[in-house]
Amino acid sequence: MKWFICLLRKDRQLDKYKGIVHNHRHLTISDRLYIEQELLQNTSFRAIAEFLEKDPSTISKEIRLHRKGRRGKRYSEKCYICIHHKNCGIHGGDPVVAGCPRSSHCLNICYRCYKEDPKLFCALFEPFECNRENQAPYVCNSCAKEKICTFDHYIYLARDAQRQYESTLVDSRKGINMTTEELQQLNDLVSPLILKGQPLSHIFAVHKDEIPVCRRTLYNYLDQRIFQARNIDLPRRVRYKKRKKQTREKRQKNFQQVYRNKRTYKDFERFMEAHPDLDVVEMDTVKGSRTSGKCLLTLLFRSCSFMIIILLQRCNQESVLKAFNALTNGLSFRLFKKSFPVILTDNGSEFKDPEGIEFTEDGRRRTYVFYCDPYVSNQKGRLEKNHEYIRYVIPKGRSMMKYDQHDISLLASHINSTARDSLNGATPFALADLLLDKRIPVLTGQFKVSPDNVLLKPALLDARHQNRKEADPDE
Repeated sequence: MKWFICLLRKDRQLDKYKGIVHNHRHLTISDRLYIEQELLQNTSFRAIAEFLEKDPSTISKEIRLHRKGRRGKRYSEKCYICIHHKNCGIHGGDPVVAGCPRSSHCLNICYRCYKEDPKLFCALFEPFECNRENQAPYVCNSCAKEKICTFDHYIYLARDAQRQYESTLVDSRKGINMTTEELQQLNDLVSPLILKGQPLSHIFAVHKDEIPVCRRTLYNYLDQRIFQARNIDLPRRVRYKKRKKQTREKRQKNFQQVYRNKRTYKDFERFMEAHPDLDVVEMDTVKGSRTSGKCLLTLLFRSCSFMIIILLQRCNQESVLKAFNALTNGLSFRLFKKSFPVILTDNGSEFKDPEGIEFTEDGRRRTYVFYCDPYVSNQKGRLEKNHEYIRYVIPKGRSMMKYDQHDISLLASHINSTARDSLNGATPFALADLLLDKRIPVLTGQFKVSPDNVLLKPALLDARHQNRKEADPDE
């Protein structure tokens, strides 16, 4: 133990010389071993605290909280607490003894056989008083008579204190630290929003002042099935399959395609270095079922994560060019060129006509198109992550034949009204008001949705389609 304390002292002195501050909140096993060793030497709390860089009250609380009681080494439970017990020779025949059930001529020493209260039994009884447990150091580590002491006392042991501390640390985090009424209020607030398909990031961003626990605790409550909502109701509480790696020959083959000339991702990086003030729009498509011809064209502004979704009748180059021409005419050429200066997309067959996207029908340049490296989807990761919100409402494999552009604009409005962790709790709509032209959401048919009304479930479009079907049975 002594060599350990010497080593600890040298390390502390070296840290002080280097200016290292040990500002950990909890005492460690090394600190407790040092406290135990210093108590044996009757060191003051202030000296211990200065060495451990703590307050003296911390040391005092640590000792009183984790000291261990020890029973004195005695044979009798009562007489040994008398201050005269070592030199006591009183027997039943002495006049100071009262109430002895034996005869007055008994010669046995009283403390070996008495059964009564010593205060009433013996007139010479004086209780021993030791103030160590009531004043500093509150333990008997430094007492020379501790091992032979016949009285109950306390002692501080570092390893026992560490085990008690760890047990308290675990027990304090068990169970639910809420009343039944508070838990029910939290359930009434959170469960309906989760059942609407809202992610926890959105719920916390909107109701952070009403939720008394952190997000990790809320996940634990869901794991314990305390709420009406379950883990299966959380859209991202799933496991993803491991992606298959493509062969090197296949990747090289994709690099050799002509449409990528001077439009690769390296060209994109060089272009952005030369024009750092230009906004980047990520582009991709979301397909429905294999038999359905319709798909979704998605355009996402990197600066604010605001997404435009356009319904295409076919997932081909002709439909993409038609959508771009319609978007240019709807926004005006000047606004389109200002808002969509650079487009980054993948290598889908529907995007392999870059000149048709870059130029209008009358030959005016409206944007620049660049392509990600094959099978490197993280180069436009914001858009790929945003596609998850679409899949909450339109699951993979579902046909899009029954949807129209009004349905898709409604879907985009709910997605852009969802708060994001990546935006520090803000919604894409809120940032779009600051960074984009205010005509873009209006001209693309989108509107703000109140936070509690955000719905990211298939019911969002199913209810609209059902109402339309009831109004027109022949649809």
